[in-house]
Amino acid sequence: MHIDTLFNLVAKRASRAAGTPWVFCLALAVVAAWALSGPVFGFNDTWQLAINTGTTIVTFLMVFLIQHTQNADTAAIHLKLDELIRATREADNILLDMEEMDERELEAIRKRYEALADMARRKQEPRGASPCRDGD
Repeated sequence: MHIDTLFNLVAKRASRAAGTPWVFCLALAVVAAWALSGPVFGFNDTWQLAINTGTTIVTFLMVFLIQHTQNADTAAIHLKLDELIRATREADNILLDMEEMDERELEAIRKRYEALADMARRKQEPRGASPCRDGD
């Protein structure tokens, strides 16, 4: 099995498992056991170092798992949105690779859409009517 495929499989399963109530309860039990063992070890430096080291290692590894799954989810969402844009006749195909644009380009498109929204609001409002009703 290719390393990327293996990592993807392990990351997805670990990410899915880490988000379950059972894993949270397990983590809570570990912390409770550690806290309850404090008097046995006299709350010494080694006792504190054990939990600090364990939580640091878990946090370090989880950062990579979370980033991997977030990247995969974001890529999938972008592809799905791209397909919706592509399949909609009236859609502007320039939006297909928006995530690759720089801030200046994104700001120009945002202003264009704000202007379109403003025009649509003005068409909807009867003359002299306020967009907000009394009591809202």
